[in-house]
Amino acid sequence: MRREDGMRELPVVGRPPAERADAALNRRRILRAAAEVIATRGAEAVTMDEVARAAGVGVGTVYRRFGDRARLVYAVIDDREREFQAAFIQGPPPLGPGAAPRDRVRAFLHALADRTDAQADLLLMAESDPPEARFRDGSYGLYWNHLAILLAQIRPDADVAYLADALLAPLAANLFLHQRRTRGMTVERIKAGMDALLAGIGAD
Repeated sequence: MRREDGMRELPVVGRPPAERADAALNRRRILRAAAEVIATRGAEAVTMDEVARAAGVGVGTVYRRFGDRARLVYAVIDDREREFQAAFIQGPPPLGPGAAPRDRVRAFLHALADRTDAQADLLLMAESDPPEARFRDGSYGLYWNHLAILLAQIRPDADVAYLADALLAPLAANLFLHQRRTRGMTVERIKAGMDALLAGIGAD
Protein backbone atom coordinates (compact mmCIF):
# COMPACT_ATOMS: atom_id res chain seq x y z
CA MET A 1 0.00 0.00 0.00
CA ARG A 2 1.31 3.46 -0.88
CA ARG A 3 0.75 6.65 1.09
CA GLU A 4 0.01 9.90 -0.63
CA ASP A 5 3.64 10.99 -0.15
CA GLY A 6 4.80 7.98 -2.17
CA MET A 7 6.36 6.05 0.73
CA ARG A 8 5.28 2.47 1.29
CA GLU A 9 2.83 2.18 4.18
CA LEU A 10 3.39 -0.39 6.90
CA PRO A 11 0.82 -3.21 6.89
CA VAL A 12 -1.38 -3.95 9.88
CA VAL A 13 -0.27 -7.32 11.19
CA GLY A 14 -2.31 -9.96 12.97
CA ARG A 15 -5.22 -10.24 10.57
CA PRO A 16 -6.30 -13.89 10.46
CA PRO A 17 -5.94 -15.48 7.03
CA ALA A 18 -8.94 -16.53 4.98
CA GLU A 19 -10.17 -19.92 6.20
CA ARG A 20 -12.90 -22.49 5.70
CA ALA A 21 -16.18 -21.96 7.49
CA ASP A 22 -15.60 -24.88 9.89
CA ALA A 23 -12.08 -23.69 10.69
CA ALA A 24 -13.35 -20.16 11.28
CA LEU A 25 -16.04 -21.53 13.60
CA ASN A 26 -13.45 -23.49 15.58
CA ARG A 27 -11.25 -20.39 15.81
CA ARG A 28 -14.11 -18.29 17.21
CA ARG A 29 -15.11 -21.05 19.62
CA ILE A 30 -11.56 -21.41 20.93
CA LEU A 31 -11.01 -17.65 21.29
CA ARG A 32 -14.38 -17.24 23.03
CA ALA A 33 -13.48 -20.04 25.44
CA ALA A 34 -10.04 -18.53 26.14
CA ALA A 35 -11.60 -15.12 26.81
CA GLU A 36 -14.12 -16.69 29.20
CA VAL A 37 -11.38 -18.56 31.08
CA ILE A 38 -9.46 -15.30 31.44
CA ALA A 39 -12.55 -13.37 32.57
CA THR A 40 -13.64 -15.93 35.18
CA ARG A 41 -10.37 -17.42 36.44
CA GLY A 42 -7.67 -14.96 35.45
CA ALA A 43 -4.98 -14.97 32.82
CA GLU A 44 -2.81 -17.44 34.75
CA ALA A 45 -5.52 -20.12 34.32
CA VAL A 46 -5.11 -20.21 30.54
CA THR A 47 -3.71 -23.54 29.39
CA MET A 48 -4.22 -25.30 26.08
CA ASP A 49 -6.01 -28.18 27.86
CA GLU A 50 -8.31 -25.86 29.80
CA VAL A 51 -9.26 -23.88 26.72
CA ALA A 52 -9.87 -27.05 24.70
CA ARG A 53 -12.25 -28.35 27.38
CA ALA A 54 -14.09 -25.04 27.56
CA ALA A 55 -14.38 -24.86 23.77
CA GLY A 56 -15.53 -28.46 23.40
CA VAL A 57 -12.72 -29.36 21.00
CA GLY A 58 -9.71 -31.63 21.19
CA VAL A 59 -6.52 -30.16 22.55
CA GLY A 60 -4.84 -31.13 19.28
CA THR A 61 -7.20 -28.77 17.47
CA VAL A 62 -6.09 -25.90 19.71
CA TYR A 63 -2.41 -26.68 19.15
CA ARG A 64 -2.85 -27.02 15.38
CA ARG A 65 -4.72 -23.72 15.19
CA PHE A 66 -2.53 -21.63 17.50
CA GLY A 67 0.72 -23.52 18.10
CA ASP A 68 1.33 -22.57 21.73
CA ARG A 69 -0.15 -20.62 24.61
CA ALA A 70 1.62 -17.37 23.70
CA ARG A 71 0.08 -17.36 20.22
CA LEU A 72 -3.32 -18.18 21.67
CA VAL A 73 -3.13 -15.28 24.10
CA TYR A 74 -1.97 -12.91 21.36
CA ALA A 75 -5.00 -13.97 19.32
CA VAL A 76 -7.29 -13.13 22.26
CA ILE A 77 -5.86 -9.61 22.41
CA ASP A 78 -5.78 -9.31 18.62
CA ASP A 79 -8.78 -7.02 18.13
CA ARG A 80 -7.39 -4.35 20.45
CA GLU A 81 -3.98 -4.72 18.81
CA ARG A 82 -5.35 -4.23 15.29
CA GLU A 83 -7.15 -1.06 16.41
CA PHE A 84 -3.89 0.30 17.83
CA GLN A 85 -1.92 -0.55 14.71
CA ALA A 86 -4.50 1.05 12.44
CA ALA A 87 -4.35 4.22 14.55
CA PHE A 88 -0.59 4.77 14.18
CA ILE A 89 -0.36 3.57 10.58
CA GLN A 90 -3.30 5.41 9.04
CA GLY A 91 -5.16 7.30 11.76
CA PRO A 92 -5.23 11.05 12.38
CA PRO A 93 -2.12 12.94 13.54
CA PRO A 94 -0.14 13.19 15.69
CA LEU A 95 -0.32 9.40 16.18
CA GLY A 96 -0.98 8.83 12.48
CA PRO A 97 0.64 10.40 9.39
CA GLY A 98 0.71 14.17 8.98
CA ALA A 99 2.55 15.31 12.11
CA ALA A 100 6.26 16.01 12.59
CA PRO A 101 8.29 12.83 13.22
CA ARG A 102 9.19 13.78 16.80
CA ASP A 103 5.51 14.42 17.60
CA ARG A 104 4.58 11.07 16.12
CA VAL A 105 7.20 9.24 18.20
CA ARG A 106 5.90 10.85 21.39
CA ALA A 107 2.26 10.14 20.48
CA PHE A 108 3.12 6.54 19.62
CA LEU A 109 4.89 5.87 22.93
CA HIS A 110 2.08 7.47 24.91
CA ALA A 111 -0.54 5.44 23.01
CA LEU A 112 1.49 2.26 23.51
CA ALA A 113 1.64 2.96 27.25
CA ASP A 114 -2.17 3.21 27.30
CA ARG A 115 -2.49 0.09 25.18
CA THR A 116 -0.14 -1.85 27.50
CA ASP A 117 -2.01 -0.67 30.58
CA ALA A 118 -5.33 -1.86 29.15
CA GLN A 119 -4.24 -5.49 28.76
CA ALA A 120 -1.06 -5.74 30.79
CA ASP A 121 -1.76 -9.12 32.38
CA LEU A 122 -2.50 -10.76 29.04
CA LEU A 123 0.52 -9.12 27.44
CA LEU A 124 2.70 -10.34 30.31
CA MET A 125 1.58 -13.90 29.72
CA ALA A 126 2.02 -13.68 25.97
CA GLU A 127 5.45 -12.03 26.22
CA SER A 128 6.91 -14.52 28.69
CA ASP A 129 5.77 -17.91 27.36
CA PRO A 130 8.38 -18.61 25.98
CA PRO A 131 10.67 -15.76 27.14
CA GLU A 132 11.47 -14.60 23.58
CA ALA A 133 7.78 -14.48 22.58
CA ARG A 134 7.66 -10.68 22.68
CA PHE A 135 10.24 -10.41 19.92
CA ARG A 136 8.80 -13.28 17.88
CA ASP A 137 5.37 -11.66 17.71
CA GLY A 138 4.81 -9.66 14.53
CA SER A 139 3.60 -6.63 16.46
CA TYR A 140 7.02 -5.99 18.01
CA GLY A 141 8.66 -5.93 14.60
CA LEU A 142 6.04 -3.50 13.36
CA TYR A 143 6.55 -1.19 16.37
CA TRP A 144 10.32 -1.35 15.94
CA ASN A 145 10.16 -0.57 12.23
CA HIS A 146 7.76 2.32 12.80
CA LEU A 147 10.03 3.90 15.40
CA ALA A 148 13.20 3.28 13.39
CA ILE A 149 11.73 5.06 10.35
CA LEU A 150 10.67 8.09 12.42
CA LEU A 151 13.93 8.24 14.40
CA ALA A 152 15.93 8.20 11.17
CA GLN A 153 14.05 11.31 10.09
CA ILE A 154 14.77 13.02 13.41
CA ARG A 155 18.39 11.92 13.87
CA PRO A 156 19.88 10.62 10.59
CA ASP A 157 23.25 10.14 12.31
CA ALA A 158 21.87 8.02 15.17
CA ASP A 159 21.88 4.24 15.62
CA VAL A 160 18.13 4.02 15.12
CA ALA A 161 18.11 0.20 15.32
CA TYR A 162 19.37 0.40 18.90
CA LEU A 163 17.25 3.39 19.85
CA ALA A 164 14.03 1.78 18.63
CA ASP A 165 14.66 -1.23 20.87
CA ALA A 166 15.68 1.06 23.75
CA LEU A 167 12.44 3.05 23.54
CA LEU A 168 10.32 -0.09 23.42
CA ALA A 169 12.12 -1.81 26.31
CA PRO A 170 10.39 0.17 29.12
CA LEU A 171 7.01 -0.84 27.70
CA ALA A 172 7.57 -4.58 28.12
CA ALA A 173 4.65 -5.85 30.20
CA ASN A 174 6.78 -7.20 33.06
CA LEU A 175 8.55 -3.89 33.69
CA PHE A 176 5.37 -1.91 33.09
CA LEU A 177 3.46 -3.94 35.70
CA HIS A 178 6.36 -3.70 38.16
CA GLN A 179 6.30 0.08 37.85
CA ARG A 180 2.51 0.26 38.12
CA ARG A 181 1.92 -2.23 40.94
CA THR A 182 5.16 -2.38 42.91
CA ARG A 183 6.47 1.15 42.52
CA GLY A 184 3.00 2.69 42.38
CA MET A 185 3.68 4.74 39.25
CA THR A 186 0.77 6.20 37.34
CA VAL A 187 0.52 5.87 33.58
CA GLU A 188 1.09 9.61 33.33
CA ARG A 189 4.36 9.28 35.27
CA ILE A 190 5.49 6.54 32.91
CA LYS A 191 4.65 8.76 29.94
CA ALA A 192 6.65 11.58 31.49
CA GLY A 193 9.59 9.20 31.81
CA MET A 194 9.28 8.32 28.14
CA ASP A 195 9.33 12.02 27.31
CA ALA A 196 12.59 12.34 29.26
CA LEU A 197 14.11 9.50 27.25
CA LEU A 198 13.04 11.19 24.03
CA ALA A 199 14.59 14.45 25.17
CA GLY A 200 17.89 12.62 25.56
CA ILE A 201 17.92 11.67 21.87
CA GLY A 202 16.75 15.05 20.63
CA ALA A 203 13.12 14.11 20.11
CA ASP A 204 11.45 16.22 22.78
